[in-house]
Amino acid sequence: MEKIIAIDVGLKRIGVAFTPNKSVVVPLPAIIRKNRNQAAREVENLLNEYKADILVVGLPMTNEEMQRRIKHFVSLLNFDGKIEFVDESYTSAVVEEEMKGKIKYKRDGRVDSLVAKMLLERFLTSHKKN
Repeated sequence: MEKIIAIDVGLKRIGVAFTPNKSVVVPLPAIIRKNRNQAAREVENLLNEYKADILVVGLPMTNEEMQRRIKHFVSLLNFDGKIEFVDESYTSAVVEEEMKGKIKYKRDGRVDSLVAKMLLERFLTSHKKN
């Protein structure tokens, strides 16, 4: 069974979600970015800790500058598994709409990890072999 971690890379926080079995997706605490190298190390630690086979990375198809930055960030990772980029356009807006009134503080990373959870759920849905 492939274990998958998804990340939503932002400039301040990296949202993280995990699935051990492709049916349950769990948001993990977001990584607060102090700098690129520290954030890359923390992502690597999670990939190792959860024995991930696949890393799913959200890419904003509408923002080329962020795509470049995210791809560069991913290139810093020491990860032997498969890396899958998925379109993350509008995921933040959808999650923020769903969370209205439930989560007051956006800066603690919960929204970021819920975005990562949505990315992972989308990835799983699109890869279900029916």
